[in-house]
Amino acid sequence: MGAESHRKQAQRSVVCAVVTVSDTRSENDDQSGAIIRQLLSDAGLTVAAYCILKDEPDQIRAFLQETANASQVQAVLLNGGTGISRRDSTFEAMSGLLEKRLDGFGELFRMLSWYEIGAAAMLSRAIAGVYRGLVIFAMPGSPNAVRLAMEKLILPELAHVVWELRKQSA
Repeated sequence: MGAESHRKQAQRSVVCAVVTVSDTRSENDDQSGAIIRQLLSDAGLTVAAYCILKDEPDQIRAFLQETANASQVQAVLLNGGTGISRRDSTFEAMSGLLEKRLDGFGELFRMLSWYEIGAAAMLSRAIAGVYRGLVIFAMPGSPNAVRLAMEKLILPELAHVVWELRKQSA
């Protein structure tokens, strides 16, 4: 069965959590978190949780562990903390937890970013994978990067990814 057949079988109702990783953002000025929530809602997906976490690996890991343990959330979408500055730690927080990596997400994100921002695309450490049945995507925090990741990569495949995870555990 091909990817198109899988997409047709995939459930359309995915329950998501949106996390902005930032030391400076608040709910009032979190444009990227708002864009993610709006795009999910427009696609008919459920946003069950939203929060802003400091760029601290322990906080990010704790949120992911708690969400995997006690929640109906199927997908977590993080934005921010994927660059190379001293405080960017989303990649480090996630990479040690992931049981399966979706390397294609970061590769494709950087390729698509290259068409928009050129060689600076290599500075992104966008990452995705699976942790205890939860699919997790981490993308840069700029509004343009969020739109690119959501519209070109995440939204077209999110239901399919969740369906693949659920059918394996059934």
